[in-house]
Amino acid sequence: MSQTITLRIYRRDPDLDTAPRYQNYQIELTPGLTVLMALYHILENVDKTLAFRASCRSAVCGSCGMHINGMNRLACETQLAPLGNEVVIEPLPHLPVLKDLVVDMTTFWDKYERVRPYLIALKAPPEKERLQSPEDRKKIDEFIDCILCACCHTSCSTAWWDKEYLGPAALAKMYRFIADSRDEGAIERLKIAAREDGVFRCHTIFNCTEECPKKIPITFGIQEIKKRVLWGKLTGKL
Repeated sequence: MSQTITLRIYRRDPDLDTAPRYQNYQIELTPGLTVLMALYHILENVDKTLAFRASCRSAVCGSCGMHINGMNRLACETQLAPLGNEVVIEPLPHLPVLKDLVVDMTTFWDKYERVRPYLIALKAPPEKERLQSPEDRKKIDEFIDCILCACCHTSCSTAWWDKEYLGPAALAKMYRFIADSRDEGAIERLKIAAREDGVFRCHTIFNCTEECPKKIPITFGIQEIKKRVLWGKLTGKL
């Protein structure tokens, strides 16, 4: 016997709606059905006005981050079956809604760019390549997996009220490069982290780590940056 579940989806078009609303859609639950597959079914067969972001369908691009049944998740890897008979789907919290499940990521990307998310070289390049040992590579293995979905950033209660705070995604990316043995821009980045809107705004609540779909230990990286900033202050390098 087939099972029907209800998707309660946040709807809002800022150009037309004075307030958000929730619209219910009935969908038949089939084995392996994900939230994203259900949204595509609605878009293609029921309501062509529904707006959401998606791309790879493989939990790699980070486009389909949403607030699903009270948690930030990737819609493409979230199975519907364990979520119950009613599933509430909302946009990522505390970002401006462009339409329905699509949020404005401008401030998120601005903060990401501020940490200079690329290898910085101060010396002349070597003849062939910048070598890295397996041991050094292992130090950044988990943080390289960040797909910039903003699930961590929009779960951070400090980022909700302090709009200037860099936030966990930008700081995790900062740590990824600070911890990279090939990078030579640590001091520059630590100066950014030491600012009022930087790393010490983190209150170590662990929301970011709990809601990261890639299970990256973001809070650990932030604490490591704090240690390096304090060491830089003590040694006079910052």
